[in-house]
Amino acid sequence: MSFRTIEWRDNKVIMIDQTRLPREEVYVEYTDFKSVAEAIRGMVVRGAPAIGVAAAMGIALGARDIIADTQESFFQQLSNICDVMAKTRPTAVNLFWAIERMKRVAEGYRDRDLNFIREMLKAEAIRVEEEDQQICRSIGRHGAAVIKEGATVLTHCNAGGLATAGYGTALGVIRAAHEAGKNVKVFADETRPWLQGARLTAWELMKEGIPVTLISDNMAGFFMKKGEIDCIVVGADRIAANGDTANKIGTYSVAVLAKENRIPFYVAAPISTLDLTLASGDDIPIEERHSREVTHLNGFPIAPEGVMVRNPAFDVTPARYITGIITEKGVVRGDYERELKALVGK
Repeated sequence: MSFRTIEWRDNKVIMIDQTRLPREEVYVEYTDFKSVAEAIRGMVVRGAPAIGVAAAMGIALGARDIIADTQESFFQQLSNICDVMAKTRPTAVNLFWAIERMKRVAEGYRDRDLNFIREMLKAEAIRVEEEDQQICRSIGRHGAAVIKEGATVLTHCNAGGLATAGYGTALGVIRAAHEAGKNVKVFADETRPWLQGARLTAWELMKEGIPVTLISDNMAGFFMKKGEIDCIVVGADRIAANGDTANKIGTYSVAVLAKENRIPFYVAAPISTLDLTLASGDDIPIEERHSREVTHLNGFPIAPEGVMVRNPAFDVTPARYITGIITEKGVVRGDYERELKALVGK
């Protein structure tokens, strides 16, 4: 990879500012947990796995700066830091997975010296980032098998290196197929209103030398019907126990169109994106973002002032539209409720 999404360096968190891509490749240093939380909220870093890594590193920064004389005071302040992180993005379950993981590490060393706990939290945050890269490469290896030679793959939003610690989930599958020597081409939906497909996915694939064609969101059905798309691979922000999947708004429409045109539709995501506590996608909280994201483009108004706006950031694709869920432990098909539970138990 020719860029780093997020890393811990010199006791700082370094992140590529995704709001400034593709115009400029800028890396920002973060030295406190509040600025990391704001970076998550403000989409400087986005994508469920990357959000999880950022949260873990933000908590480690926060723990480093806690001033406390007692364990009780330290853990109360640590709890407050975790609460701030938890309020940044409600849909991506990796955020909460990372927070709970960091809490468990701290609790496991509750009786130890506070500086030791701080060091263990820092080590764990770095471990989360390193594990994510390994997990995504495993997802890529499993997923590459479903990509046929010469296939044209449609993807929606950005589930690449920018959405993870560096390799990608959906784009990791495409990248692994490309690395295996398969002649793969990509159609990237622009993904309104944040244009992650246009700004980020196209940028990533062009840097990797993978042929990519950018289309607006409402063109997907046209190209499916013409037979120009062989399969769809997307990422996920949360997957319920029955396989219902929350992903970037517009994914549901793509899945329905894929079903109509008999095109395989795959979801690529790590085990940490599974939320088996939720029976179905009906229980997944959907973040609604500011109306300005819809009414303005690059700061310029594109809609009448005062118009009513709805701006859900995600939608839920029912499991019946999903051909398979690609994880680091393999590809699950069919009885998702049973198979996902078994996968977690492996």
